[in-house]
Amino acid sequence: MVGFEDLERALLELRSEVTDPRVGLFGPSSVTWQVDRETILLLAGGRAALLQLAHPYVAYGVDQHSNTRHDPLGRFQRTFDMVFAMGFGDLDHAFAAARRVHAIHQRVRGRIRERVGPFERDSEYFANDEDALFWVHATLVESAVRAYELVVRPLSADERERYYAESRRFARLFGIPDRVMPDGWEAFMRYNERMWQWLAVATPAREMSRFLLAAPALRPAAFASWYRMMTAGLMPAPLRRPFGLRFGARERVAFRASLVGLRAIHRALPERARWIPGYADAIRRLEGKPGRDRLGMFIERYVLHAAIGGAR
Repeated sequence: MVGFEDLERALLELRSEVTDPRVGLFGPSSVTWQVDRETILLLAGGRAALLQLAHPYVAYGVDQHSNTRHDPLGRFQRTFDMVFAMGFGDLDHAFAAARRVHAIHQRVRGRIRERVGPFERDSEYFANDEDALFWVHATLVESAVRAYELVVRPLSADERERYYAESRRFARLFGIPDRVMPDGWEAFMRYNERMWQWLAVATPAREMSRFLLAAPALRPAAFASWYRMMTAGLMPAPLRRPFGLRFGARERVAFRASLVGLRAIHRALPERARWIPGYADAIRRLEGKPGRDRLGMFIERYVLHAAIGGAR
């Protein structure tokens, strides 16, 4: 269980390691900024969300302590907005966000209302459980690398190691202790593979997944159908069936064809048009320019919002 003192100790350690607080946790020379700046990472956003919900602590915490049933895509977007702000913001903003998230999590506790996987009915859960926190973190890290490598380019073994090592710094914004985190990329992937077998999809997770990938929420409906298919293709095989995701021969052909098309579009776009707005704002901040990046604001308002249903 991560308490307030645990978080403050982690933040103090982070502050001692950061040489330029204006840059934040990483900076332009990091693999994290190189990877996480790509808008295409949102391709795996549904995958990351479903993997998180496959942990009963997460599913019941979200179900019982948020408005996700009424605004699933809004929660999805707010989560990613927070993650990118913490990754691309200056150190003070990252720390403020970390304290805000921790305070919210402190109030999130309850009981699992069914027997699911290794959990008995009425088992107690806590959002600030260190293992559950690391699982949520792991889904973002591994899903980002998967999307990046499928569309942008394969990372070298050294780049993967650096990306994971940098992600451990991000994990400490949630007070996650080093002892919970695997030592390197290969160990981290073995951890993910074990979790894919261990996870249990509870009733709230199945219900919320339908809301998350429902055609009325994503617009147009054809995009919802395509995004569901892509999410199915990106999901680990053991978790497709529990979420009711079909991925047969027809879907496999469409998935491969879509990746070919996405790679071509990515290559054709100017680099600047591929960036997450938070990264563009960070570069502007480091160049000493006031205000937000205009193209980033356009992409955020008209591209990203439209793609996930305009939810806010």
